[in-house]
Amino acid sequence: MLQNIGIPGLILVLVIALIIFGPSKLPEIGRAFGSTIKEFKKSTRDLIDEADQDSKEKKTT
Repeated sequence: MLQNIGIPGLILVLVIALIIFGPSKLPEIGRAFGSTIKEFKKSTRDLIDEADQDSKEKKTT
């Protein structure tokens, strides 16, 4: 879905966000979004590693 946005669509979304939130809130929102994505990736990685360990333990028994 996000692959079809393109540059004009991305610019439109950024302009709308600037109008709604204002220039002072955008960096704050960007940081919050970035930390949320970082935490999501870390949790996903942890779950995958845990599943891999479980599958390795089951193979050895």
